[in-house]
Amino acid sequence: MTIYFSEAELAGRRSRTCEAMVKEGMDGLLIFRQETMYYLTGYDTFGYVFFQCLYLGADGAMTLLTRAPDLRQAQITSIIRDIRIWPDAPDANPSDDLRNILEEHGCRGKTLGVEWESYGLTARNGRRLDAALEGFCTLSDASLLVSKLRVVKSPAEIDYVRKAGQLADAAWNASVAVAGPGVDEGEVLAALQGAIFRGGGDFPANDVIIGSGRDALLCRYHTGRRKIDAQDQLTLEWAGAYRLYHVAMMRTMCFGTPPARQLELYDAALEALEAVHESIRPGNTFGDGFQAHAGAMDGRGLAAHRMKACGYSLGATYAPNWMDWPMLYERNPVLFEPGMVIFTHMIIFDSDAGLAMTLGETVLVTSNGNERLSTASRDLVVK
Repeated sequence: MTIYFSEAELAGRRSRTCEAMVKEGMDGLLIFRQETMYYLTGYDTFGYVFFQCLYLGADGAMTLLTRAPDLRQAQITSIIRDIRIWPDAPDANPSDDLRNILEEHGCRGKTLGVEWESYGLTARNGRRLDAALEGFCTLSDASLLVSKLRVVKSPAEIDYVRKAGQLADAAWNASVAVAGPGVDEGEVLAALQGAIFRGGGDFPANDVIIGSGRDALLCRYHTGRRKIDAQDQLTLEWAGAYRLYHVAMMRTMCFGTPPARQLELYDAALEALEAVHESIRPGNTFGDGFQAHAGAMDGRGLAAHRMKACGYSLGATYAPNWMDWPMLYERNPVLFEPGMVIFTHMIIFDSDAGLAMTLGETVLVTSNGNERLSTASRDLVVK
């Protein structure tokens, strides 16, 4: 089997999950998030784009319902032994197949948690699930039950996170070496992702963000490429990914002679990043982290040019994005704990001046603060 954690570690995760569901008054869990399946069983696939559900009972019993293309995927990449297939057909309704499985597990009249917040459980499938289980059992929202367990990483996970950090650094070094006036953005992307692949890494869970010129003020990927001008700016947001664990970074590099305003924005981004990192320690909250960012930015008169969030947790995630729970935003009460992996991004987009400046990296929360997972310099790159 292709599984990257010991069976003992996976069993411990399932045991803690069962304890959590019982504490919440649940007799079982209907798992739709692929992250949860990977975390609990090692199961690794993108088949979650179709209806797919892993039932986990409070007694530890498991049954996976999926499609035929994922049968061998589940057999090879997971410890799941009871795998059922729902057939593709014009009248297929896998929710009915799931109800039959739940009947076998004695779930009639019981309370089951559901991962409603899941990319694979579309609104249409969610309505079908409700209809199939109406009167059969009681459904309770368990969208964050396992996310709250996943947020603190084990030593084995931290090993993979450190490797992802090394890959993120390699990607940045490759990008800096290639980028320059006259170079197509596609060449930068190829160098960045190539460094990750050569290092044994994975595709990231969302597209790498790249934009030069006007598009340096965007923090989303869009199709289309341009060549870097002699006087220009390039924003990159990427992640080293290893065994699906992500370490993200963000930088804006300059070409030619940066305007004085852009140098001021860099100073502000660096100050904010250092303030946020100073706040990330056990006993403080994610809201405290955001407030450190807002205080530094607003103190420089940049309230209109900053974001309303400045980072989020990272872990083993699947497309369409690498963002995990929870996020650094105003008044978020979640406490920092040792073992959390947090991406912090300082993003300043001055639309009036047409200038961008970003600075972002990932840290591991420790017992008395945090540790950078990158060795890359924070200095502004000017070429």
